[in-house]
Amino acid sequence: MLQRLEKRLFKDLQAENAKVNLDVDDGLNFWMEDFFNVDQVPFVILIDEWDCVMREHMNDKEAQKIYLDFLRNWLKDKEYVALAYMTGILPIKKYGTHSALNMFDEYSMLESDGLEKYIGFTDDEVFGLCQKYGIDFEQMKSWYDGYNLEGTELYCPRSVVKSISSKKFRGYWTETETYEALAKYIAMNFDGLHDTLEELLSGQPQQVVTRTFTNDMVTFTNKNDILTLLIHLGYLGYNSFDKTVYIPNKEIADEFVVSMEATGLWKETIETVLQSRQLLADTLQGNADVVAQAIEKVHDSNSSILNYNNEQSLRFIILIAYYYAKEQYEIIQEMPSGKGFADIVFIPKHNVDIEQYPPMVVELKWDDTVQTAIKQIKDRNYPDKLKSFEKILLVGISYEKDIEKNKKHRCIIEEYKIV
Repeated sequence: MLQRLEKRLFKDLQAENAKVNLDVDDGLNFWMEDFFNVDQVPFVILIDEWDCVMREHMNDKEAQKIYLDFLRNWLKDKEYVALAYMTGILPIKKYGTHSALNMFDEYSMLESDGLEKYIGFTDDEVFGLCQKYGIDFEQMKSWYDGYNLEGTELYCPRSVVKSISSKKFRGYWTETETYEALAKYIAMNFDGLHDTLEELLSGQPQQVVTRTFTNDMVTFTNKNDILTLLIHLGYLGYNSFDKTVYIPNKEIADEFVVSMEATGLWKETIETVLQSRQLLADTLQGNADVVAQAIEKVHDSNSSILNYNNEQSLRFIILIAYYYAKEQYEIIQEMPSGKGFADIVFIPKHNVDIEQYPPMVVELKWDDTVQTAIKQIKDRNYPDKLKSFEKILLVGISYEKDIEKNKKHRCIIEEYKIV
């Protein structure tokens, strides 16, 4: 590849200025140096997908080293280079603790340093496209938004364009080369990666340490390396302010579900996700006993004994169990309202039928009664932030503290009218 590249560039340079005497045996560095010496005009060098060797020959260390050495010898400390601009997915590859190409400034999904609005489509750009082509902006936002770089909301350009062209909202990542590797990476259960991905799928951001990542797709020593790679590949969003990762939107969440199912390691979680549509239907129909039994089953199959007895565990179970509800609702945890914080609030999205999908306030209790949960919602006026809706569902869910007993879950569902 490199020999072919040099031959093509040699022809281009000869065609550009026949007066420059180039020796075919000298090589690319000398040819460009000779050109620069004649007219003192430096080159701007653009390389798209600079990391193709790292991705397509990920296990060939020798090929990668030859390629990186070529780039370094060609570009580093050369008078004939005015600017070298490279785009790709992965950061510059390091050799140990040192970078082979340390003369570059890097702008990435971790640190955009002012270039964030050029990395993806911005909120304003997508809003304009939706207006121009008659596309539902809120649907577009739910499917493809979610990346946040230095406070700027970004969308995946390819997904937005494909969605507008096809007039359909669906996942387009299965058509990319990186999708094929996703299942392999999430199957690497480093340091409890399994549990972390479940938390992410439930909507809970997770802490990540990115500094150990070695900028390739094969060298992993811990869970953080996998999470960092998934940030660069676009499967996770990154919050630079609190150093957390999250699943950015519905498109990516669906790809995680498909990939997790493909590994065969997440049977209970996938079963819960697949049954979440029925759980939402039972909740909206007021089938409290059925809901309690379903939550109990999910809690038993997805929580360890050590983590069973706490409200946070139950909160995680609720968020996974109502996975399907994300299509109709914005789900907010610890929402300030009335005289406190409502545990989980389901607010209908603007394009759904609120008669069919009314807002819901869910209060969780452990080692207490569901009556206490419902009373707390009313006493502390948690529905206060939902006054624009005529009808709200109040949902109380509890379970017994003593796991040596039957770990019985209970539920009450009430319809609440705004006066």
